[in-house]
This record gives sequence, C-alpha cells and structure tokens, in this order.
Amino acid sequence: MIDINLSGRTAVVTGASQGLGEATARLLHAAGANVAINFFPDAGGANQANAERIAAQLGDRAFAIGADVCQPADVDRLLETAMSRSGGLDIVVNNAGILRDRTCKKMSDNEWQAVIDTNLTGVFNVCRSASTRLKDGGRIVNFASICGQIGFFGQANYAAAKAGVMGLTKTLARELARQSITVNAIAPGLILTEMGKSIPDQHRAEMIRQIPLGRCGEPSEIANAVLFLCSDLASYITGQTLHVNGGWYV
Repeated sequence: MIDINLSGRTAVVTGASQGLGEATARLLHAAGANVAINFFPDAGGANQANAERIAAQLGDRAFAIGADVCQPADVDRLLETAMSRSGGLDIVVNNAGILRDRTCKKMSDNEWQAVIDTNLTGVFNVCRSASTRLKDGGRIVNFASICGQIGFFGQANYAAAKAGVMGLTKTLARELARQSITVNAIAPGLILTEMGKSIPDQHRAEMIRQIPLGRCGEPSEIANAVLFLCSDLASYITGQTLHVNGGWYV
C-alpha cells in the first residue's frame, strides 16, 4: 500500500469552514500538510467560528484565515499569511462557492453576477495570486461541478461559472507547466454536504435514479480525489477535470 505523505507542504483551501472544503482540509492535514482553512467573513461570524473550531480540532499545522476570494487584495493577504505561517506555498484548492438558483428568465443581474464573481472570478483571483507564489512542482485543484458539464434547471449562473472553471484550468495548466505546477479540476456530482441535503427529498430521489451507482457521494470521496491530485502520484496529470459522480456523467 502506498501512503500519501504531504509533510512539509503548505496547503490553502478556500471556503473550508464547511462541506467539501472542510473535508478536504481535514484530509490534507491528516496527510501531513500545513493547512490554511480559509473562510468568508460573514456578518454573523458563523464561518469564522466554524473555521476556528476545525483548526482547533486539527491542532498543530492548521490555522483559520478570513478572506473574500472576490477581492484580489484579500486573496494576496490570504496567501501571504499562509506563507508566513508555514514558510511557503505548495498546494491551493479552490473550493469557495455560492448558489443563487433561479430560472434564467427570472434571474436578477445581482444573482447572476454574485455567482460569477465568487465561483469563477474568485477562482481566477486565487490562481493568479498563487501563480507567483507557489513553489515549483506545486499543485492547484479547482472545484468545478457536473452542472458545468450537463447543466441543471435553474442554475444558468452556476453552470456558466463551473464550465468557466474547467476552461480556466486547461489554460493555467499550459501556462504554469514550465514551473512543473499542475492544475486540475474536480467535478463532483450529487454529494451529501449541507448543500446536497438541502435538496428536497423528491428531487434528490430523482437525481439518484439517474446515478448508476445508485447513491449520493460522501464528502470524503471528493476529498480523496483532491488528495490524489495533490500528491506525487499525480505528477504527470495536468489540465484535466476529474469527474467524481457515481457514473451520472461519463
């Protein structure tokens, strides 16, 4: 059996105060990495409390950093803080994202723009900042979605952003190859995060009927895929989107 060891490496995971980001941060930490748990500074402070709770549970090598990925200055501060705490930057996982679902004819300008700003421009902001800070041989993993490949009713903004992430990933893979930095994307299907659980039971059952494996995915199964792409086992994989969806899209 091959163990993945990320000891001595520093990872930044955006939107890591819950869901897939939390699962990813926990697994990277378990593999030995120093992990910056990024959270969006919401008015009520719930994200900060969650991120600090996770960091406290993980203990040594984990720390919470608030930053809005929509703001380039915030992103620069996030990465610089992580580097100052751990001495470098090796891994960036772009997980931060939001939903503002509505049919296209009813979608407001703000609902469209908010999702594009966070789910696509936010990824660009982090990748651009990371491109000048990552060590040679570093890793970038961007979260896309099955929605960006097949489209879902009421998610024109989300589908457009996630499709954009896949295209951005391909371009960055070419641009950063000279530094041996790999750039890949993960496209989850229906996963049992808080977001997945919020789907009405009837709609979720209909989705599951379309999945050959006949079930939802677990956050740990997405985190496992991220860990692989961040490891030396994936050193010759770049520019790819790994679909982790139980066979829903093949």
